[in-house]
Amino acid sequence: MSRTRVSFDSAGIELAAHLYTPDTPAAGPRPALVVGHPGTGVKEQTSGTYARLMAERGFVTLAFDAAYQGESGGLPRGLEDPAQRIEDFKAAVSYLTTREEVDPDRVALLGICASGGYSLAATGGDHRVKAVATVSTAEPARQFRFGADGSQDPAVFQALLDAAAQARTRAARGEDPGVLTMFPETADEAGALGGEHGVEGWEYYCGARGYHERSAKFLTWDSVDKMASSDVFRSVPLIGPRPVLQIIGERAVTAWMAIEAHQAATGPKELHRIPGASHVDLYDKREFINPAVDKLADFFTVNLAK
Repeated sequence: MSRTRVSFDSAGIELAAHLYTPDTPAAGPRPALVVGHPGTGVKEQTSGTYARLMAERGFVTLAFDAAYQGESGGLPRGLEDPAQRIEDFKAAVSYLTTREEVDPDRVALLGICASGGYSLAATGGDHRVKAVATVSTAEPARQFRFGADGSQDPAVFQALLDAAAQARTRAARGEDPGVLTMFPETADEAGALGGEHGVEGWEYYCGARGYHERSAKFLTWDSVDKMASSDVFRSVPLIGPRPVLQIIGERAVTAWMAIEAHQAATGPKELHRIPGASHVDLYDKREFINPAVDKLADFFTVNLAK
């Protein structure tokens, strides 16, 4: 398996990506996967892990940094724009169709966490995508509105919208609007705010477990009000008759979002649980990633067959 740095255009923004290509001989162009990272993540973290492992299974894979994040272009830095995130997936599909080692009729999407929701929406609107799978599905707008476990007091999101409105006013006056910091300073503080899920997220993004210098760990404030009017699950019924696989951890507090998407899907669909795993366990722990990759390889092999 080889990894190559590449770039491509997404609505006028240059995206940075890694293209993973199997070294084993092939009779012709291969099936290919676009792999998207979790919110505030970068291609060198969990999406790169899955891209590499799926390339070892014989797929050409493309792990990219979302617009405004990582090594990709776009200003302001840290913007989370759901419409742009969906466009990034479609632009990645377009790029793969130009590669001679890729069969343009056998392209699929793999989204992890936030990219799980965005990949479902992109598939619904792009008939070039033949199948879609997600790992630890999350829908960012829902998570902001209702919390990771779905039980957040509505007043929390209203307060975030107040702060976002004030930031827009500061920006209009030429002042620094500031940013929304996604993680507190310590794991203990993260646990007080978000329980075990909060601690695991802090350990991955802020600790030695998964830290990467280009993972910004903040969002611009206008990301919040963009999410207020976003619902990427609206496109899920459009995916059928193409197949959907969602892989979630048995202990994931975010599972309710995958269940909601599963219920909305109209074609072949499967909700597969990894025993003992949490949401974040599926980012980096090989005892949970390995069975997930086995399931993904089987799914894509069947659904991207010639």
